[in-house]
Amino acid sequence: MKPKKLAILGSTGSIGRSTFDVVRQHPGQFEVVALSAHANVELICSQYSEFHPKVLCLTDDNSTCIVAERLKAEPVEIISGETGLLEVVGSDEVETVVNAIVGAAGLKVSLETVKLGKMLALANKESLVTGGPLFGPLLKKSGAKILPIDSEHSAIWQSLACGRPGEVRKIILTASGGPFRDYPAEKFSEITLEMALAHPTWKMGPKITIDSATLANKGLEVIEAVALFSVPAEKVEVVVHPQSIIHSMVEFVDSSIIGQLSTPDMRLPITYALFWPERVESGFGRLDLTEISQLTFEKPDFDKFPLLKLAYQVAETGGTAPAVFNAANEVAVEAFLDKTVRFVAIADIVDEAIDKLNIVSAPTLEDILAADRLARETARGTIKELTTC
Repeated sequence: MKPKKLAILGSTGSIGRSTFDVVRQHPGQFEVVALSAHANVELICSQYSEFHPKVLCLTDDNSTCIVAERLKAEPVEIISGETGLLEVVGSDEVETVVNAIVGAAGLKVSLETVKLGKMLALANKESLVTGGPLFGPLLKKSGAKILPIDSEHSAIWQSLACGRPGEVRKIILTASGGPFRDYPAEKFSEITLEMALAHPTWKMGPKITIDSATLANKGLEVIEAVALFSVPAEKVEVVVHPQSIIHSMVEFVDSSIIGQLSTPDMRLPITYALFWPERVESGFGRLDLTEISQLTFEKPDFDKFPLLKLAYQVAETGGTAPAVFNAANEVAVEAFLDKTVRFVAIADIVDEAIDKLNIVSAPTLEDILAADRLARETARGTIKELTTC
């Protein structure tokens, strides 16, 4: 068989690096045609030296210039910005797009991939969170397929294969609970950045690690599940499962519950997505059930983690509400990472944006982008008020 031709967007992030591990383990199965990164010059140059893609795209202008100078003697095209990302996706050379871009910046890339009828291996959950209403018509028209890379949505996808859509009673999203699952609510005001970055199970980038600490990440996954699997929010239940062995489950109408188990290793759902519909031998993270002492489950604490509760409300509202939630959260998390605001302020900043902005119920792309922009402006205004008090 001919190797699958990949574009890996966000190649220097944790998902991008894990994707390269999968490619390395299956020599001859993939051709890396294009890579993108924001500003990690050293790593993308190293990736180029190993995989020799035809195109590199940097979304930071200064980094683009540096990479172009370093690789000026190499047979590679260096492009930049959002226009460059869309050019990568539109290339006839690219068959499958791995979208591991962080944040709402990945939306247009995902929409273009689906519009062109290509395979979209999706780690950028913000695409479906912000642009969920836009994907259905495009998927129907183009015949494209979204292959979820998130461990939870991959688990749901695999579990759903055991029944028909009309037989689903509910989707059960599992959550590790993050570093503050057992932390007293009265001490949340004392949470530091270092504490929030110490995730007990997964090794991830800083933004998603903070989202996991606030459970905003699980809220985003609820919204994503509603869009990806065409279910109402009330059919999606979050269950805290600290061991992170069962990655999610589906309960069918006959009360059977089907789940997917594995070690917490992102290379496993990436492998499943890239080789779908086949399963292939994997050397990553085999699970020895005899070494597991227990698997436990509990309900999430919506009072300690208000962003999860707010995400359910946003999922039910739909329209541009998820875009506002996501954008305000991105700004709030960035401020927390910069040590501008406290951990407990993140939820307040997001809630304020949702409360202030009008929601468009049947949005166009322009409506979604406008909601994203206004939510960021509103969140920055709230942060300014908090820091000047």
